[in-house]
Amino acid sequence: MNLQDVVSRLQLKPACAASLDVEVTGGYVSDLLSDVIANAREGSLWVTLQTHQNIVAVAALKDLAGIVIINGKQPARETVQKAEQEAIPILSTELPAFEIVCRLCKLGITGSG
Repeated sequence: MNLQDVVSRLQLKPACAASLDVEVTGGYVSDLLSDVIANAREGSLWVTLQTHQNIVAVAALKDLAGIVIINGKQPARETVQKAEQEAIPILSTELPAFEIVCRLCKLGITGSG
């Protein structure tokens, strides 16, 4: 599924709308950067509550489809600037992690991609 479709269907708010035409091949949920580095798969959409700029570096390293920040949190300005430089989409939602993951699963996006 295309990231733009996910954004539209789940009403995600883009903080950095770079490369929304990318294909989402799975999902991963974690707030530990080392866990994401070790276990997230290329093309996954990463769900987290982290907002600092290191999330962009991890997403770029793993070639993730994008980052969804939960609980209404917004990324720091430096994070958005780095995301724009790296062309990493950052999206936000008011929903908690469990709820957004349930909705992603209903769209057919799973963690076993």
